[in-house]
Amino acid sequence: MTAQTFAPTVFQSFEEKADPKNVAPRLSALRGELTKAGLDAFLIPRADAHRGESVPPGEARLAYVTGFTGSAGIAIVGSKKAGLFVDSRYTLQAPAQTDTKKITVHEFLQTGISDEVAAYVPKGGRIGFDPWLHTPGEIRDLSNRLGSRATLVPSENFVDRIWPDRPAPPASTIELLGHNRAGKTPADKLAELQASLAADQADAAVLTLPESINWLLNIRGRDVPNTPFVLGYAVVPKSGLPTLFLDGGRITPELTRALDGIAKLAKTSTLEAALARLGKGAKAVLIDPASAPEAVAATLRMAGAKLIEKRDPVLLPKSRKNGAELAGMREAHKLDGVALAKFLAWFDDNAPSGTLTEIGIVTALEAFRREEETCVDASFDTISGAGANGAIVHYRVTTKTDRTLAAGEIMLLDSGAQYLAGTTDITRTMSTGSSTPEQRDRFTRVLKGMIAISTARFPKGTSGAQIDVLARQFLWQAGVTYNHGTGHGVGAFLSVHEGPTGIAPRYTLPLEAGSVLSNEPGYYKTGEYGIRIENLIVIHDSAMAPGFFDFETLTLAPIDTRLIDKTLLTDAERDWLNAYHQRVLKEIGPLVKGKVKDWLKQATAAI
Repeated sequence: MTAQTFAPTVFQSFEEKADPKNVAPRLSALRGELTKAGLDAFLIPRADAHRGESVPPGEARLAYVTGFTGSAGIAIVGSKKAGLFVDSRYTLQAPAQTDTKKITVHEFLQTGISDEVAAYVPKGGRIGFDPWLHTPGEIRDLSNRLGSRATLVPSENFVDRIWPDRPAPPASTIELLGHNRAGKTPADKLAELQASLAADQADAAVLTLPESINWLLNIRGRDVPNTPFVLGYAVVPKSGLPTLFLDGGRITPELTRALDGIAKLAKTSTLEAALARLGKGAKAVLIDPASAPEAVAATLRMAGAKLIEKRDPVLLPKSRKNGAELAGMREAHKLDGVALAKFLAWFDDNAPSGTLTEIGIVTALEAFRREEETCVDASFDTISGAGANGAIVHYRVTTKTDRTLAAGEIMLLDSGAQYLAGTTDITRTMSTGSSTPEQRDRFTRVLKGMIAISTARFPKGTSGAQIDVLARQFLWQAGVTYNHGTGHGVGAFLSVHEGPTGIAPRYTLPLEAGSVLSNEPGYYKTGEYGIRIENLIVIHDSAMAPGFFDFETLTLAPIDTRLIDKTLLTDAERDWLNAYHQRVLKEIGPLVKGKVKDWLKQATAAI
C-alpha cells in the first residue's frame, strides 16, 4: 500500500490560500473607506465575535486583507503603512503569505494588542475598530497603554465594505445530544449556572462563546471547521429559560419544538434590543471581559445595566467531564487507537523508501480515521512535519511547502479527530531508520517529561502552572527547553483547545477532577528536526492518597521505542512505558488483525 492509493482528504485542504498579489489592491480599497470615515487607521483581528480558534469563511477578514491564514494575529492598516502582529508560531508563515513590501510583520506575544500600533498613525490619530471583534478587556488595556498617542474609535467593519464576494454566515444542521452522550440535562446545567448567578448577585449572564452555549444546551453543529459548533449568543436570566439568538433562517418550527422547555429562540438581529432592555431595567449583567464583544458591553453600559465582569461561568463546569462524557472520550480514543495502529503500521512499511510526502502522510492518516463512520472531522489541521519542518511548532503543510520525508529523518505528526463520542489529540514522533545520539537524547528527555506528568500525584488545589516544570526538568538539565505550554484542556466532542485549566505557566487555576488535558512536551532544533510526544490525560481522585489527584492516560497508540536512549530511563520510567504499551496491545490488539496486529505486537514489545 502506498500513499497514492488513498482517496483525497475530506477534512483538510492543502491549498495555499494566500496570494500576496491581492494585498496591495485591498489595502488601497480599505484606505479609501478610512479616508471617507475620517479615520487614520483600522484594526483587523483574526478573531470573530465568538473568539473561536476556527472561524467561518466570511469572518476570515485578516486573511482576506493580508493573506495571513494563521489562527492568531492582528493587523493595523494606516493611511500610508500597515503592520501585522503575530506570535512566535507564525514568524515564518506570516512573511511568506503576505506582501512584505506593503505590510511590516512584527513578532508579539498574544497577551493583548501591541501598543506599537500607535506607530501607524499620526500622534493623536484615530484608530477605528469593530466592537464586535474586540473584547472590553482588550480595548480598555490598549486604550490605557496608548494614552494620548492615539484614540480608539468604535466603527463599522470597513473590510466588509471592500469584500464583494464575502461568504454568507454558516447555517449547518443543529444536533441535540442524547443523555447517553451529554450525561446531564440542559435543565440540570441551567440550574447550576443560575445558582452561580445568584451567588454573584447577577440578574442575567450574556454568553458569547459557542463552546459554553453548545455545552449548556446540549447542542452541536458544523458551523466552523474542526469543531462541532453552533454559532450564536445566549442570554441566561437568573430564573427561567435562556434565550438562544441565531440567524433568523435557522429558527424553524422543528428547532423550536426540539428546544421547547430548554431555550427560547430569537433572531440575532434582535440581540442588541434585548441587551438594551436589560440595561433599561438596571439589571446586573455578567459578561466575560476576556471573550465577550465590546459591542455587548457597550450596549449594556449605555442602556444603564450594571456590568459584572467575571470569567464565563460555564467554562469551569464544562471542563469537569461527567461520567457519560468520559465514557465517550474513552470510546473515541479506542476508535482513534485502531486508526493509528493501521496508520503507524503503514508508515513503518513505507517510510524507509524515502517516497512519502507530508501531504501523503496526512491523507493516509485521515483515510484510516474515516474508515470509522462516527469520525466526522479532524479536530484541527494535522501538523505533518518531515525533518526540518518538524521544528516549526505549528507548521501547516500546503501544496507549496509539501516536503518528501527522506529515509533516516525524524517525522513529527500532531493530529486529532472529532468522533461523535469525543475529541482526540495525539502527537507521535517517528523514526524512519537511523537516528543520531543527540536525537535519541532529546527524544528520551521529552519522553521522561511526558512520563513525569503521566505519573504525577498532586494535592487538590494544585494548578497546572505548578506542575509544568515536571515535564521540562529533564530538558533543562541538558540546557534546552520548549517554548509552548505542556498541556491544554480538551472538550468532549467540542473544541480540542479549551480552558480554563491546563499545564503551563499561564494556567493558575487549580486543576479539577474530570478535566481532560493534553500532555505534550517537545524539543525543536531549528532547521533540523522537531520532537513532540503527546497523550491526553484525565484527572481523577487518587485511590491511594485521599485529598490528592492522579492522571489517567486516554490515548492508546505506541510510542516509537527506536528513538529511546534506554540508558537515560530509570527502572520506574521503563516500567511505566512497558505497562502503557501492554495496555495499548490489550485494548487495541483485539480490534485489528493480520499485518497490523503483528506490527502492533512488535511496536508494544517490552524494552
